[in-house]
Amino acid sequence: MIQQQPAAITSDVKLAGITSQEVSSLVTVDPMNRVNDLFAEWDTMDTVNAVRVALEERFEVTMIEADDAAFEKFRSIRPFFAFNIAEGLRGPSREAQIPAMLEMLGIPYLGSDPLTLGICLDKSRAKEILAYHGIPTPAFAVVGSFAELQRVPFDLPAIVKPLHEGSSKGIYNSSVVRTAADLEREVHTVLTVYREPALLEEFLDGREFTAAILGNGDRARVLPIVEIKFDALPAGANPIYSYEAKWLWDTVENPLEIYECPARLTQELTRSIEKMCRDAYQVLRCRDWTRIDVRLDRRGNPHILEINPLPGILPRPEDNSCFPKAARTAGMTYSQLINSVLDIAMERCGIAVAGRYGSSPQAGPASL
Repeated sequence: MIQQQPAAITSDVKLAGITSQEVSSLVTVDPMNRVNDLFAEWDTMDTVNAVRVALEERFEVTMIEADDAAFEKFRSIRPFFAFNIAEGLRGPSREAQIPAMLEMLGIPYLGSDPLTLGICLDKSRAKEILAYHGIPTPAFAVVGSFAELQRVPFDLPAIVKPLHEGSSKGIYNSSVVRTAADLEREVHTVLTVYREPALLEEFLDGREFTAAILGNGDRARVLPIVEIKFDALPAGANPIYSYEAKWLWDTVENPLEIYECPARLTQELTRSIEKMCRDAYQVLRCRDWTRIDVRLDRRGNPHILEINPLPGILPRPEDNSCFPKAARTAGMTYSQLINSVLDIAMERCGIAVAGRYGSSPQAGPASL
């Protein structure tokens, strides 16, 4: 048996101690009085521990929190590989911060590089690259002030989003705007609450899907496509996967039947979505894994909404997490998903690992 050196899991930790009922009670219809969604992107300890348990089937694991002490911990421990799931906290480059540290120290890691992570978090930059390569994405404009509202190049309805957020932060039921007053209100909310530019995007009224991609180069494959079923939302809700839909209406105690996987698609539409997502994965130079959100226009043509190179990986089926759901539909357990993407990333880095997942696991003491 070959003893591997310690691997590290790098993650954020979401604040705990607030029940879903208590969070729901904070929500009002006033866009300026929203629930505090600052930590929406961060993983819970349940997720971090589920990843740790999966990796401990083969390796010694060290947990490193993505805080201001992370660099010194990496420099001291020198793990042979970092399983990075850290979203960061501040600034449009926050997802790139830990990978940049790892690159400075010469420590190989899971996932996309700092440049791709930064581009994909800035939704407009990602969409500019997609448009340049002829990959469909809804028409959009970036608004940094009210004066810029006069230059929006498309008609309402539209959807208003913070420019560089994830996990539906800043995207509420009210974010779909159909009047000039609605538009001004939502832009004001983004500029003042999130203190960043607003992304205005043409609202597509077709079906919505998400595609999980696993692998690199020609071996990258799309797992079974997930459809977001908007008929599961409360009556009168806009057909979007909003913050309310993701985190408030859909709870572990009362999960919404909001996902269908595999999605019911024609072969032609399946091939079209898969090709478009693989193309986007390649032109944005994503690595190892990514989740891509897709929506149809009124003619049934797919368009890419967002690229998520740090996909959510909540472990329990009742958590309604898209990437694990697609993996389960493909016949993979949670542990198999985590260890498979680890093998994919280490192979990309040229690291030969005895006992690739599926054969005899590498045992080793845990280090927490």
